[in-house]
Order: sequence, then C-alpha cells, then structure tokens
Amino acid sequence: MSLRLLSPLLLLGLGACGPDAEPAGRFPLALTLERAVANDVQALQVAVVTRGSSRSCIEIERTCLGTQVRRDDLVVLKDAQGREGRALRFPVDLATLQSGGSLELAVEVPVGRDYALVIEAITTGATPGFLGSSCNYLREVNAGDNPPVIAAPLTLTGGDCNPSIAP
Repeated sequence: MSLRLLSPLLLLGLGACGPDAEPAGRFPLALTLERAVANDVQALQVAVVTRGSSRSCIEIERTCLGTQVRRDDLVVLKDAQGREGRALRFPVDLATLQSGGSLELAVEVPVGRDYALVIEAITTGATPGFLGSSCNYLREVNAGDNPPVIAAPLTLTGGDCNPSIAP
C-alpha cells in the first residue's frame, strides 16, 4: 500500500533573480513512497543527472546514485535558503506526512535538456543509509514554469552504500 507523500508540491525550481543568475526552471512534483520505506525515511536527497536518456532508471534505482555517476554528471542545484550542491538533502517530517500534510521543497534546476531527476530516501546520522530511490526522465527544463512531473514511486531497495554526494 502506498503512502501519498508529496502532494502535488515538491517544487523543483524557483525563478532565477538578478542579471548574473543562470536561468532556472520550476515545476511541481508528486511522489509516493511504499509504507515500508516511509516509516524509516529521515531525509530526501534530490539530484539531477545529465544525459538522462542514456541512463537506465531501473539500474539507478537499485543503489546509491553517487556510486553510479561521476560528480561532473550531476548539475549544481540551489535551494530556497541559497545552499548549493550537486545533491540537496531535505529532512522529512514523517508525522506530518502520515497525517495528510505535505512537504514542499524549492530547488533551482538549471535550464537544459536530457536530464534524469533522482530522489533518494535516506537515513541520516554518522553514516547515512540508502533506502530506495525514484528516477524520472526530464526531457527539458525551461526557464519559468514547466509541466508537472509525477515521480516514479519510491520503493524499498536498501543497499550497503553511503548515499552522500559531495557538493
């Protein structure tokens, strides 16, 4: 049974501001988690990979993204607080989500083509743990508003890898 996790507003992208800012796109994203995963998730890690169409989402979802791609294959993202990185982590308030609340995230995604959006469910702590992931092909990200993305369900796969990705 799936737990509807991110009602339609996990926002990936805020409009870029200022003359020196690179264009960024935004679009709503909905994600579901299996209950088995949802009970253990402490954070979601969001990353966007270049050359998405050349990658197998089935393979990407089996283990940590950081063990499968080079650092340069990940685009630099920026969140609403100004944090930048090739992967951004967002804490999950499970009690709120299980009682019908939603989680809203804002991330700037550079305008571009042929991306894969990867959302990893992780545990946090001294050594973060990988629980599972969702991989979604993004053909194009335009400046401003983009069509909504319904993310592939995030299912429990587990793994003996550390999902950490250096900024």
